[in-house]
Amino acid sequence: MTVGNRTYFFNVKENRSGDVFLNVVESKKRGTESDFERHSIVVFEEDMAGFLASFDKAIRFIRSREQTRRG
Repeated sequence: MTVGNRTYFFNVKENRSGDVFLNVVESKKRGTESDFERHSIVVFEEDMAGFLASFDKAIRFIRSREQTRRG
């Protein structure tokens, strides 16, 4: 997903032990075409439910603020 000068990647990966995890990467262009700043977070399968619950809570908060601003 690309938004402006940022691209987000949502990668599902598996390590050597067979553990599945989500890797979220933000890539942002800096200066030249080949110069990128990258940030990454990893969410392991056993943490996914808590991560998603907190993510959902944050999204609901943001949406409620948007609705309040619209009147």
